[in-house]
Amino acid sequence: MMIRPLLVIAITAILFYSCKDNPKTEAQPEQKELSLLEEIAYANGYENWQNIEELKFTFNVDRDTSHFERTWIWKTKTNEVTAISAEDTLSYNRNEMDSIANKTNGGFINDKYWLMAPINILWDENSITTEHNAKVSAPLSKKEMQKLTVTYNQEGGYTPGDAYDFYFTDDFKVHEWVFRRGNQEEPSMITTWEDYKDVGGLNLAQMHQNEDGSFKLYFTNLEAKLK
Repeated sequence: MMIRPLLVIAITAILFYSCKDNPKTEAQPEQKELSLLEEIAYANGYENWQNIEELKFTFNVDRDTSHFERTWIWKTKTNEVTAISAEDTLSYNRNEMDSIANKTNGGFINDKYWLMAPINILWDENSITTEHNAKVSAPLSKKEMQKLTVTYNQEGGYTPGDAYDFYFTDDFKVHEWVFRRGNQEEPSMITTWEDYKDVGGLNLAQMHQNEDGSFKLYFTNLEAKLK
């Protein structure tokens, strides 16, 4: 998955001219309507991303009785990443990667996507196609929600051609999603998005689990340093 530049909301300036004998009226501000990708990103604190200098998080997976974890420290302005696991610690710059860093970066892209997918899809808008359904039944809760299907292009990134179905409520907050490898029809994985936490102004889901709870992917040690 590839990070793409952020899309900025343009607001026209208010023009006001005054004259003693010929006063002018004040122009009304115009605001661009947000796209669906922007609405979802803003619901997750996208407007505060510019203030974050460093983001730290531990990615955890519990599958039945097994446990796996790794920690990331991401200096967002310089794109420096430190990967910390039980076996090793590796620091690299995502702008200058060798083969070892490139392999490690695949894990970073995966873990960061689980943490920030509602924002990441806005960054990736030039590498995806989307389809929106205004009223569907969510796969786990069976509650009525909106659905956004995001399909990645066949070229580029670590997992080209994959598809994700985001299920969200009218406040644009994601509650469930489906991952479909290679855009296959059958789900590869279905999990919740829950236990949201404010981290430096970002609204991040800490817990993802399947229907019977035998698979849990969650985040701990969530910390942000602000500029």
